[in-house]
Amino acid sequence: MNETNPKVDEYFKAASKWREELQQLRTILIDCNLTEELKWRTPCYTFKQHNIALLGSFKAYFSLSFFKGVLLKDVHGLLVAPGENSQSVRMLKFTDVQEIVTAEPLIKAYIYEAIEIERAGLKVNLKQSTNLVFPEEFQQKLDESPTLKSAFEALTPGRQRAYNLFFSAPKQSKTRVARVEKYRKRILDGIGINDCTCGQSKKLPQCDGSHKYI
Repeated sequence: MNETNPKVDEYFKAASKWREELQQLRTILIDCNLTEELKWRTPCYTFKQHNIALLGSFKAYFSLSFFKGVLLKDVHGLLVAPGENSQSVRMLKFTDVQEIVTAEPLIKAYIYEAIEIERAGLKVNLKQSTNLVFPEEFQQKLDESPTLKSAFEALTPGRQRAYNLFFSAPKQSKTRVARVEKYRKRILDGIGINDCTCGQSKKLPQCDGSHKYI
């Protein structure tokens, strides 16, 4: 069994939600002889330097995502796409530890199948889902982070266009970079640039739109 990564140890020490549950998945992943790393501030599990799976913590659930999940057979129909436009990533969603205990044999089967997909060098045939031309700074971030790329692809076409227009507008490169960094988390959270996140109505007086500038 491979060793744990000190950086991921620190991640779990700081985690305030789903800590026990995610650690259960962590144990399974390491038991499958995957290498543990911290990528994009998230526990990532690799095989011979190829990304296999990623842990995720969300408000209503936690997840185990497979980078090439669309290639998994998934005979039990457990995998779901992060969003309607996601072409490659597929995830298992959980809400408690018992679900992991019950599904552990299946989870391991998915992991081992994902490893074999990498051994075989299989690739996902990605379709061009948008005609958008991204600014160089944003394209670079997408190329550097599969997680960001997957999250952006999961957004609706309208939300993608809105972000692209916003990122493309500044004349100076440093301003474009700053905009991408500022809104990175919103993309990862599946939120559009103009979406209301205050928990209230989008209409006045409950929501004055100030969340857009926070």
